[in-house]
Amino acid sequence: MNTRKLNPERLRKSAPLEYAPENELGVVFLFSHLIRKFGLSMERVQAAYPDALASRNRKRVRIEFEYRSRNFAAHGHDPKRCDWIVCWIHDWPRVPKRIRVVELRKEFGLGFNVWFQPVSGEYRSVLTRTKFDPLWSVPSQATKNDLILFYRTSPDSFVRDVFRLAGPVEYVRAGWKPGNDWMGPIRRVCTLKAPIHLSQLREHRVVKDAGFVRGSMRCRFRATEYWPELFRMIVDRNRTVRRALVRFEPSRVLQ
Repeated sequence: MNTRKLNPERLRKSAPLEYAPENELGVVFLFSHLIRKFGLSMERVQAAYPDALASRNRKRVRIEFEYRSRNFAAHGHDPKRCDWIVCWIHDWPRVPKRIRVVELRKEFGLGFNVWFQPVSGEYRSVLTRTKFDPLWSVPSQATKNDLILFYRTSPDSFVRDVFRLAGPVEYVRAGWKPGNDWMGPIRRVCTLKAPIHLSQLREHRVVKDAGFVRGSMRCRFRATEYWPELFRMIVDRNRTVRRALVRFEPSRVLQ
């Protein structure tokens, strides 16, 4: 059982499930309570692809339900026969632009991921001056409003810059290297006056076993499951950033 609660009082709306869904059936159930919000009239739910047929403003809407949006591609569905993907987690950056994605966890005011992004060389000083950048290299599976902790590589070996992803991720021409890269807009959330050093992560009783620590922060790691510990490390050393991070409190993480 998923022990993450959908707290109706905190979300200021009625959550028809007490706990977050764990599968596609849970997604279908939750969406059934929101169809009027989206102006939909449901006509049919079926076993065949697509999962449901609805109408909106007298136009047919073909809907496919997935727990994660990337499962749409994994299942080999034809995107030409679908108009909407309704999912709990949207983690498919290459979703065709013609398909609308409804990410239910965001509809309930929940859900974000936390990423470590290494930054090195001249880009460390560029990042220091940055409050907003319309196109920065980011993890390919990151989505809007995810949190990005930029790890400054050696000789710094610490995290000081905390940003959120301010828009969608696209695979476009990279300005920092030949060819393309996954890029997106980033906006600064806060700056840590007392950075979190790799040595401190290696000494932490829980975080020391995380893949990003064992991998010496060399890649773009998803660190969501360790966010409660990381959050405490950050605010214990930087009391003044708690207000800036209020929307990213661990209680709001829902994987």
